[in-house]
Amino acid sequence: MTEKQNRILKLVMVGILLFSMFVVAREGAVYVSGVQVENRKEICIVIDAGHGGADPGKVGVNDQLEKDINLLVAQKLKQFLQAEGIRVVMTREGDAGLYEESASNKKVQDMKKRLEIIEAADPLLVVSIHQNSYHEEYVNGAQVFYYTTSEKSKLLAETLQEQLRSLDPDNKREAKGNDSYFLLKKTSKPIVIVECGFLSNREEAAKLSSQVYQEQLAWNIHMGIMKYLSGHP
Repeated sequence: MTEKQNRILKLVMVGILLFSMFVVAREGAVYVSGVQVENRKEICIVIDAGHGGADPGKVGVNDQLEKDINLLVAQKLKQFLQAEGIRVVMTREGDAGLYEESASNKKVQDMKKRLEIIEAADPLLVVSIHQNSYHEEYVNGAQVFYYTTSEKSKLLAETLQEQLRSLDPDNKREAKGNDSYFLLKKTSKPIVIVECGFLSNREEAAKLSSQVYQEQLAWNIHMGIMKYLSGHP
């Protein structure tokens, strides 16, 4: 493909994204209007961008780091939710991890600090952004995890999973319960972990690394949250 064709393809993709966002916004207006406007400013949502600092998370087949993609998607999600009038708290705003350099176990301190931020914010719900990986490259698809015994978290996860399917209709994955992930176990509020895709899959890694697809992910996660809120104001 020539450079000119590449430029044309990018322009077409951006056009499709903008049109899709317009269409989805019109569709989503029904759900958004279900949340009373005066209540929106009382809603707090915590967005957790997984990993950071010395912890890169997964490393993609294209050498992209999970921590960077997590933060980019989280920042875009924050913008969409704030535009709805919702207060957003981020567990991290930059690349730095949530630990002291002198800590003997930086990972443990980092996770505990995230939990502290979440509990202090007293949010209605929490969304943790991550990327997946697997030893076999063909595996792909976004998947949302929730704490097994939390019905509210399960409903949120199922709503987000269905919304993310609009990005990839061939993705047959279902929201999945988990009772071992630290934040899922320890957080007292409804919480889900969104694994946006597999960095071990070459095609998906390329999409996850692109600004256009990150915008699409953030928009659809935001729409899923708004649909959930319409039934849980």
